[in-house]
This record gives sequence, structure tokens and C-alpha cells, in this order.
Amino acid sequence: MERRVLPQARGTARASLSWRKVALGAAIAFGLVAAAPLSAKAAAPAACAALQDKYPDWKGKTLVNAINPHTPGYETIDPKDPGKYIGFDIDLGEAIGECLGFKLTYKPVTFAALLTTLAAGQADIVISDIYATKERAKAADFITYSKVFDGVLVAKGNPKGINGINMSMCGTAAAENTGYVEVPLIQALIPECKKAGKAEPTIQLYDNNANCIQAILAGRADTYINDVNTVDSAVKAYPDKLEKALAVTIPYSVGIAVPKDKPKFRDAVMAALIEVQKAGTHMELLKKHGLDVNNFKEPDILTAD
Repeated sequence: MERRVLPQARGTARASLSWRKVALGAAIAFGLVAAAPLSAKAAAPAACAALQDKYPDWKGKTLVNAINPHTPGYETIDPKDPGKYIGFDIDLGEAIGECLGFKLTYKPVTFAALLTTLAAGQADIVISDIYATKERAKAADFITYSKVFDGVLVAKGNPKGINGINMSMCGTAAAENTGYVEVPLIQALIPECKKAGKAEPTIQLYDNNANCIQAILAGRADTYINDVNTVDSAVKAYPDKLEKALAVTIPYSVGIAVPKDKPKFRDAVMAALIEVQKAGTHMELLKKHGLDVNNFKEPDILTAD
């Protein structure tokens, strides 16, 4: 797949983010766990100070980020400290919080429960590699920040010859996460395969990426289609057993979800994200976590309207 190389984020402001140490204690008991310390650069202090004056409601507060911590590179449990989370989304959220003056704790949930947890008031924000779609925007407003390229993960040698979300999937078994946008795309192939006289594709639903990958390793599934960085991480972990058939473009963006009834908070997060990007932090974090810099995009707001 052809990839366009995007320009670097504007600005050159550089200031070190402070290392964060969050006591666990009662937070763990309620499913709220700290992130690992940051090592990225902060957005311009003057610009962030102005945003804190403009949006003072969240300065000095501690907010809850609902995450599904099973996506290497984005959000996972720190193998060196199971009481912390690491990844691009974790660092990006910390940078946004630093700019607006708030701190974050984390509530781990299944992927399918991310938006319901937000809607129930059990979380204030969702920064967890979630694709922003019009359907999901019925439950939350989104600030988009990343382009989407999906990878097709298969067993080594690609024995079923799968080459995308297309007729090559007829008669195959796909492992997918409950609630993922790839599920209806695969389901749409069922009548097409039947029309062609071929067996229909089947879908096995799991709660996280790790279980989907294990389904291929165990021979229960033939493919797993998800964010290309997640697929690349799986191939890196099991180079003798897995491979990426190809990367495909999916017409969505990754977004930060916020409650629909808090447009001021949505606007504050977007303004802070713009400053984080201007400082070059976004691009640095992509590189730090081994993610494709072509994922970078300037933010937009997606609502159901």
C-alpha cells in the first residue's frame, strides 16, 4: 500500500515533562492505576498557561481515563511494574493533561465497555486507540488525532491466501475484538461469498488483542485484522509463526472520546492537543513507541451531528 509521508508537526518548543510518581494504594482497589513516567517533551509553557486560564475547570484535578490495556505500543501494562501502564496513548494523554493542568488515573475495561464506562460517568475521557465513527459518535464526541492503517495478520506462509477484507476471506475464520469496526466489514462479505457459491467467513469475537492473536497461534482462526502497528508488534513477537499479509486503508481516524454533554472539555482537549502537536511531542511519541509516523494527523472534532 502506498503511504504518504506527512510533514513534521509545527513548532520547535521544547520543555521537559516532569516525571510522575502516583501512589497506588486505594487507586488499584478501584481499578485506577497510574501511568509510567513520561520521557517526552512538553508543549510550550506559555501557550499551555493561556489554556489553563481559558479552561480553569480542570486545572489541579485528577481525571479518569478508561482504557483497554492490551494494545502494544498504545496502552499495555508495564512489564516492569504491573501497577503502571505504558504506551503512546498513555504518554499523549499525560502530555494533554500537563498542558491543561490535570493528572490522569486509569480504569481498565474491555474494549466494548470503553464508551459505556464514559457514558456512565465512571471515566472522564477515553484515550485508548479507539476508531472514531459516526455510530460511536452517538455515544461520545471525538477529537481525532491519528490516521488508520489496518494490517492483516495471518499464520506464517499465509496458508489461506488472505489479502484483505475481500473475497479472499470466504471460508476463513477471523478473530476480532467485540465492538471493532472490522467486524461489520467482514460480515458484509457473507452475502457476497454466498452469491459466488463460496463458504462464508466466520468471526470469533474476543475481548482483547492478545486473545485474537492467540487464536491464530492455536490454529482456531486464520486472520486478525486490526491497526497495523498492533499487527507488526505481533509479528515481531512471533516471527516464526505469524506474518503480515499486507496493510489496508480503513476510512476512519483514531480519536479521543469525551462525554457528549461536555463540549467545553472537548474544546479544551483539542486546544491542548494542538499545542502538543506544535511542540513536536506527538511525533516524538510515535517514534518513541515504534509507531508509524504516517499515522500522524492534525486534530478534528467528530460528533453525531
